[in-house]
Amino acid sequence: MSEHLARIRWQRDGAVFTDQCYSRAHRWDFDGGAQIAAAASPSVVAPALTDASAVDPEEAFVAAIASCHMLWFLSLAAAAGLCIDAYDDHAVGLMRRVDGRLAIAEVILRPRLRFSAAPPPAQRLQELHEAAHERCFIANSVRCAIRIEPPADDAAD
Repeated sequence: MSEHLARIRWQRDGAVFTDQCYSRAHRWDFDGGAQIAAAASPSVVAPALTDASAVDPEEAFVAAIASCHMLWFLSLAAAAGLCIDAYDDHAVGLMRRVDGRLAIAEVILRPRLRFSAAPPPAQRLQELHEAAHERCFIANSVRCAIRIEPPADDAAD
């Protein structure tokens, strides 16, 4: 149906490689020209071997799920005649052992919305979130649980 490309680039910086003390910092290049500084999570390797300011694969995984959900939600809301002024999600991924292996076992989305007019009833928002989740290509591609916890007041910070 479609193809999506990413180029992952790393180069040894002169450090000894076989002692496992090499830098995990690298770069992601995308076909549109975007370049992202990436590295292993400081929770996975020693801080001296990574770049805490860079995106790590676990963060990118959570962001991909949250972004896909948001894009579908916005599309469905627009089609329903709802005008959203802001969408702010503080998504989190929870890593733990699953079947004896470390995995991101759950992603929790916490979208906060700001509407240009009065927000629709909570039930309508829940329906839109469920429909967005069902359509999200990324959510349909992963094994972990994805939970959506919009705040009760549905207002953006």
